[in-house]
Amino acid sequence: MAQRRLGQILVDLGYLTEDQLWDVLEAQKQTEGEIIGQVAIRMGFVDDAKVTEALAEQWGMPVVNLNETTVPAKALELVPQTMADVYKIFPISLKDGVLTVAMADPQNLGALDDLRSMLGVEVRGAVSNAKDVDAAIARQYAGREESIEDIINKLEENAPSTSGKNERVHDLAPDGDEAPIRKLLNMILLLAIKDQASDIHFEPFEDEFRVRIKADGMLYELVPPPRHLANAIVSRIKIMSELDIAERRLPQDGRIELNVGGHSVDLRVSVLPTLFGESVVMRVLDRTVVQLDLNKIGMDATTLTRFRSVLTRPNGIVLVTGPTGSGKTTTLYSALNELNDIETKIITTEDPIEYDIEGLIQVPVNPDIQVTFATVLRAILRHDPDTILVGEIRDFETAEVAIQSALTGHLVFSTLHTNDAPSAITRLRDMGIEPFLITATVEAVLAQRLIRRICSECRTQFEPSDELLMELQLPIAQARQYKFYYGRGCQRCNNAGYKGRGGIYELLEVTDDIRDLVSSNASVDDIRDFARGQGMTTLREAGLKLIFDGVTTIDEVVRETVMEDAG
Repeated sequence: MAQRRLGQILVDLGYLTEDQLWDVLEAQKQTEGEIIGQVAIRMGFVDDAKVTEALAEQWGMPVVNLNETTVPAKALELVPQTMADVYKIFPISLKDGVLTVAMADPQNLGALDDLRSMLGVEVRGAVSNAKDVDAAIARQYAGREESIEDIINKLEENAPSTSGKNERVHDLAPDGDEAPIRKLLNMILLLAIKDQASDIHFEPFEDEFRVRIKADGMLYELVPPPRHLANAIVSRIKIMSELDIAERRLPQDGRIELNVGGHSVDLRVSVLPTLFGESVVMRVLDRTVVQLDLNKIGMDATTLTRFRSVLTRPNGIVLVTGPTGSGKTTTLYSALNELNDIETKIITTEDPIEYDIEGLIQVPVNPDIQVTFATVLRAILRHDPDTILVGEIRDFETAEVAIQSALTGHLVFSTLHTNDAPSAITRLRDMGIEPFLITATVEAVLAQRLIRRICSECRTQFEPSDELLMELQLPIAQARQYKFYYGRGCQRCNNAGYKGRGGIYELLEVTDDIRDLVSSNASVDDIRDFARGQGMTTLREAGLKLIFDGVTTIDEVVRETVMEDAG
């Protein structure tokens, strides 16, 4: 439905003059996505109450004063605090199966859809401001905080007695639609999103049903739900992702789209039949967690300058290498984001498409119907692209077409699974690509890893033992010149000692000298030693710099990198 603009409503209500509105619009252009109401408040033209009134009129919702509202206990019980925090809403009434919630952002209508789906009731919105919503959450939920453990304890109290293993495996709540199941699953999903987890694992075993979330590259176990509820939880996940709840013998893939805090969160769901039931993994794709900006991926200034110079080349192949989950896709998207302008045609082919980027033509791969990287790449060449992204070079055919694309004047980005940058050259040789084609097309190889950062709240200096320092393979006396830190563990980092991750990078630019080495079938060690002589920083060296800067720990760098021989 067509909405009147908020600025015009403020003028119509007499809260802004036309001249003030123009000033606010000019100021808004200088900000990154700040809404017009907030700009007007910041400039002192209006207050919170006036913007709230205008928003209510814009979206056809009532205004609610949370300081004067009495909230029924059943409304608070229906909406857990985690849900209220994540969606920036506060429940104010529950009447005849209709829940009314105060919203800090009434423009986020997707939040109402999420709440309907997650809570199983009709949901309507009312307008308040963010400050009042936060204050109401803090005030009304004090002493009512409900954890996953509390919900599981209630479920266990109501659990039917089971007599034998068969009953555990079969579904005792087949529709997966009961309120406690909904509540438990909602809590797990929202906690994972709040903790910026990348994956959620639901794993059935003979005597337990394990739930783990992966955050910052490490798996953490949550309190396990009762084993007999495994199928009910899986069924609820299937209902949310529109999968066949009756089919338990075949793998299935689906997705759940949520609208959290005004932005879209995509959950990719994969269901796998196992010996003791169905295992489910959800990949959490949250665009706000991953910032697609080369300045924010953790690349040091020297490597970033060199990498940017590679991006400006008119043709050739740029490879990003590393294991699964090392951030290759984020780096490539960040590079494409930088090249994405009205004068450049960019086409990508990916399996799957992880982020929808405006301005890019993105083509999904589907091997089941013979839509492979190679076949899509051939078709892409007929669409007059300037820049091409191939999700991964897995075989000779894809590598061959990528090389032909580079030879015909295109800039091609792709990924390989190798341990370091020089190994990518030999991987292409092993695939059957002739050395003269590699030297003619490959412009640069970027190897990367993700390293966990020490939590800033509990970072503590310590004196490492000689044995720990020896793992860095540096002279002990040299290493002792630096300060070393670790994370003690606190509430902010869930006692892990780490919060967030950053990249370490190794950029091999294929110079004429390195082309000569490749042409003469030089070994990986020879290429690496020569590149280091030309100024290439290795992954281990990049990791050491982060240790000495107090960003990460010795354990992290030793775990993620290998020491290269000095040669």
